Amino acid sequence: MSVQNPKHKVSRWSVVGMEGMFVKMFDPPKEDPETPDQVAATNPVPEVMAAAGFQGTPKVPHTVQRDLMHGLKLPTWDGRKEITYFTFTDDDNPATGMGTYPAATIRVPRGVVFHCETSGKGPPPHTIHWHGIEPTPMNDGVGHCSMEIGHYVYQFQPNFVGTYFYHCHRNTMQHFEFGLFGMLLVETPDAYFATLYDVAIPIGAGRDGKRRAAANLADFPQFPGFNSNAILAPDPWTGDPRLKFATDPHAMTVTFDVEALWVVSARDSNWSDLADNPRQTFPVHGTRPGFNDNFHSHAGDAVLPGDFFAFNDYHADYWFVTGLPVPVQPRGTGRVGVNAEIPASLNSGVTGTQIPINAQTNQTVLVRCLDAAYNSAEVTFPINVVVIAWDGRALGGTHYAFNEAYLVEAGTPILMSTARRFDCLIRSSVPFHGNAVVKMIDTRGQVPGRDEEVVATIEIPIHIDGEAQQAPVFSVSGKVADAIGLPLAGVRIEAKPKSQGGSAPRVAVTDSSGNYRVEGLINSSYEFMPVLAGFTFDPEMTVLTINDRNVSGQNFTAGIAVGTVSLSASKPSPQPPGIPNGVRFTATVLGGVGPFEYQFYLSNGVNTVLVRDFDADNKWTWDTLVAEGGSFTVFVHVRQAGATGTQAEKIASTPFTLSGLPPTFEPNSYSIQEALDALRMNVGLKNPTTAELARLDVAPFINGVVQPDGLIDLKDVLNILRMAVGLTPL
Repeated sequence: MSVQNPKHKVSRWSVVGMEGMFVKMFDPPKEDPETPDQVAATNPVPEVMAAAGFQGTPKVPHTVQRDLMHGLKLPTWDGRKEITYFTFTDDDNPATGMGTYPAATIRVPRGVVFHCETSGKGPPPHTIHWHGIEPTPMNDGVGHCSMEIGHYVYQFQPNFVGTYFYHCHRNTMQHFEFGLFGMLLVETPDAYFATLYDVAIPIGAGRDGKRRAAANLADFPQFPGFNSNAILAPDPWTGDPRLKFATDPHAMTVTFDVEALWVVSARDSNWSDLADNPRQTFPVHGTRPGFNDNFHSHAGDAVLPGDFFAFNDYHADYWFVTGLPVPVQPRGTGRVGVNAEIPASLNSGVTGTQIPINAQTNQTVLVRCLDAAYNSAEVTFPINVVVIAWDGRALGGTHYAFNEAYLVEAGTPILMSTARRFDCLIRSSVPFHGNAVVKMIDTRGQVPGRDEEVVATIEIPIHIDGEAQQAPVFSVSGKVADAIGLPLAGVRIEAKPKSQGGSAPRVAVTDSSGNYRVEGLINSSYEFMPVLAGFTFDPEMTVLTINDRNVSGQNFTAGIAVGTVSLSASKPSPQPPGIPNGVRFTATVLGGVGPFEYQFYLSNGVNTVLVRDFDADNKWTWDTLVAEGGSFTVFVHVRQAGATGTQAEKIASTPFTLSGLPPTFEPNSYSIQEALDALRMNVGLKNPTTAELARLDVAPFINGVVQPDGLIDLKDVLNILRMAVGLTPL
């Protein structure tokens, strides 16, 4: 086949006028289509997480929320660089912050209708591909072949218990490497429903309180809890009828005591430095988009000569295990810490999921392993393991009788390539201490007959004994002060892990000297954000990577959250006492972070009186009918809603004078001349002064009280004339 000079050419179509098609790429997408054949979601996980306090109330019932993409910069473990990450976030789950690496784990029971509402917050288009799941084509999330977001609600029904993952499948080579991926774990059908109906059952466990993985262990009796029932066997359950199924939900599964999640990933920091444009592989549209696009540059940049997509080389130089940075130089060996658990808020509410393994003797350990690197991986366990599943499918299940679970003896490597997953079980009746070894192999060097180049070696501790090994922990400290250096007490410093392997979220509070210290942090990356109602902070947050040492000097400067405040009166000063309807004072805030609350004071130069406490209304009306003449000052104190303490307030004031005689509205209190003046004003022969408007605006007159309307009209003229001749106003 000729590539340079083909005999037959296939004409390309222009995409102009077809922006609404599902299967084309547009920048940005021109439509947000509805989900085809959408049915009601039945996934209980968001509600269970909310009830346990791991996320907020889901905005859409039974619906997982994922937004992409957000930008995040994390320092490397050696402090040499900051690497750019693209991340998923969850608007229902504050723990995700601006995203984590990898993304928060999604768990879902087998058989439910799963919905994921997603939108592209960064430069579109994007997709979410549910790797290993088999949804309808529009919900498969493969770029150019299914829906590209924009906004979309993905829908599918998971049918196999197992280990999967999700990732952006648009500009995949970059977006996946930069961090747009997370684990997707399908649990047994009764998981989460069991907790929904009985809060005493741990999240993620089945109706009997036990965790399970899909497996056929007929040949491995050393693992207790194996249910050998056929997949279609009737459900023997006699308990809560809400948890009874047509078929046994535990058929062909095994119980486990400890779960470990190993997501092996890598980053090329040069890609981060040189190719951080999220449209790096998007072509620059030509004069006829879709027909003569320029693929030698990328959207958003000038059209320049260059390599195709600018992704022509890959050299990983930083490696991670489930987000934990591995302290290893290229071609060296590094070891992750001895103890790290994934926070439940980033793990669909499941507690205790480990990275390094800490188990007791005679416990069953489930290891889920994903190669999320553009390196191949060779995983070697120092202890016998039984591989029970590959790529989300249990080996030897009813539908897969042509294969079977198999023993991998200690020291035997398991080979895997990018995006592949395996599940294996470990069980030891005697104490054991050792390291699993993961060799990262340069994919470009995999040539048959040649030695493969190992670019990094990672050791993951496995500890099986009575008590778990404790990882060393470290602290981050600093001070919070205002713009002139005065300390600010009571500021919450909220620390959140930016990798799934970091310590659970922690909070420290500044003392009277403004000092704080966040303790108990294992080696990982974290976001530190100061929070106190009424204040903003510079920086808004800081991100650190801890590597075997305490970190000090992480200081923040506090500023009042209220912008520039001004105060104005509805009538100019001076005014006579007893003005009908009084004088309304309005506070205006320019800038700042609202909503705000307003408090008003009135001072006569001797005494200052609180006339209205903090309220969301920015207006206060001074009833001058009961006021005496004099010089006054009106003050307004403004603070961010929810703030306390005077340090969070800004103040504005305006002087106001009451002088002259108060108006009366009785017979003979006005003159014929004033009636004539009012008539001239009404017909446009005279413009009223401020004092004249205050004096002559005497209509309407309701229940003996004047209700000025800001106009001099015939009603005012008539009332003034009546009072001038000795009659009462109407």
